[in-house]
Amino acid sequence: MTPSNESSKPIIAIVGPTASGKSELGIEVALRFGGEIINCDSVQVYREIEIATAKVPLKERQGVPHHLIDFVPPEINYTAGDWAREAARKIEEIESRGQMAMLVGGTGLYLRALRHPFFPSPKTDEGLRRRLSEIRERRGPTHLHRMLRRLDPQSAATLFERDWPRVQRALEVRLQTGERMSEQMPARMEPPACAARIHVFVLLPPRAELYRRINERTEIHFAAGLVDEVRHLLDKNVPAESNALGAHGYRRVVEYLKGLRDLESAIEQTKLD
Repeated sequence: MTPSNESSKPIIAIVGPTASGKSELGIEVALRFGGEIINCDSVQVYREIEIATAKVPLKERQGVPHHLIDFVPPEINYTAGDWAREAARKIEEIESRGQMAMLVGGTGLYLRALRHPFFPSPKTDEGLRRRLSEIRERRGPTHLHRMLRRLDPQSAATLFERDWPRVQRALEVRLQTGERMSEQMPARMEPPACAARIHVFVLLPPRAELYRRINERTEIHFAAGLVDEVRHLLDKNVPAESNALGAHGYRRVVEYLKGLRDLESAIEQTKLD
C-alpha cells in the first residue's frame, strides 16, 4: 500500500452506550474489511478490572487483533490524553500493515481527545486529587461545582454538576497552576493527521431495550463476584479514587464497601448511572 492510499483510508469508530452491541459489531466489521480494533473504552484499558468491563474474551474475538486493552495497572490514572497519543501511534502501525484501523468503545471523551486534543495540562497531583475526592465524598459533587464557579466560572458554566470527573479536573488545573482551564483552552494542540479520516457510527438501541440489557448485565456482574473483585483491588491498595475504581460499574461498589450505601442501593444505582 502506498502512503497516499494509507492517508485516504477511512478509520471507523463505533461508539455508543453500555450494552449497545459495539464490540460484536466491531468484530463483524473487522472480519469483513480486514480491520484491527483499537479499544476506545476507558475501563477496558486496565488489567485486573474484569467483571464489569465487558472485555471480549480472546476466544470470541475470532482472530481479530485488539489493541490498547488490558495493559494498564489499575493503580495508574491513565488519561484520555495518554490514550489519544497511543491510539494515534497504533493507527499508524495498523495502516502500515495494510489493515483498516477501527476504534470501538463507549468513552466519548477518549474519541474527542483524539479528534480535538486537549491543551497540555499538568501531570495529576495525586495528593490534591485525594483531597478533592474526599471533599466530593463528604459534601457531594454539587459542592465541587460551587468551588469551580468561584475559581473558574467560565469552565463551570460549560460543565454539569453531575459530570464530577471533569469538574474535579478543572479544579485540579486551577489549584495546581493558578490558571483557569477556560483561559488555557485556546492552547489546544493540533489533532493528528489521521483525525480527519475518522468516521463515527453511534449505536442507539431503543431505550426500553437498552435499559433491559443494562439491568440484566448489572445483575450478572454482581452475581459473578463484582464485589469480591473490587474488595481484592482495594486490598491491593488500588486507591478508591483511582480512575479505574471511579468508573461506571465500580464506583457504587466502592461506596458499598465504604459503608456509604447498602448492596441493593449499589446495584440499583449502577443500573441508573
